[in-house]
Amino acid sequence: MTAAARVLKLLLERGETVAVAESLTGGLVAAELTAAPGSSQTFRGSVTAYATGLKRDVLGVDGDLLARNGAVDPGVARQMAAGVRRVLGADWGAATTGVAGPDEQDGRPVGTVYVAVAGPGGAEKVLPLRLNGGRADIRTESVRRVLELLSGELVENARTQDTEENGGN
Repeated sequence: MTAAARVLKLLLERGETVAVAESLTGGLVAAELTAAPGSSQTFRGSVTAYATGLKRDVLGVDGDLLARNGAVDPGVARQMAAGVRRVLGADWGAATTGVAGPDEQDGRPVGTVYVAVAGPGGAEKVLPLRLNGGRADIRTESVRRVLELLSGELVENARTQDTEENGGN
């Protein structure tokens, strides 16, 4: 089972949805999710916010943070995930931002990537990555890693909810 199919299965079991905010992956995460049969039941949509201004204006990323740290930043990834979740009305948001190359960006070397997820009950996680390879390799690996992060958070969130519902046992 692919990472995308696993994410969609977990979401379907929980009756939840996901939306994606992408920068360096340029829509590849959304493409991977929608390639799986039945994705329309859980995938709300995506925002490809390649331009920094779109991260601010569409996704609600803090303009001061962007001005201070640039778009390749863990806080930006976190705010992108939370923003797409809010803007597209999804239970979960996932985001990618980073430098695929060939040149560095905002003083960050090629292969610097941040993937993030945001979900119900304040669930948030950002994963910093240092990826090797060419542009295509970095983008492909970023897709895989954000889907793995989301899958892991869905499983962990389900465990937390189950523990809370059963009196902490």
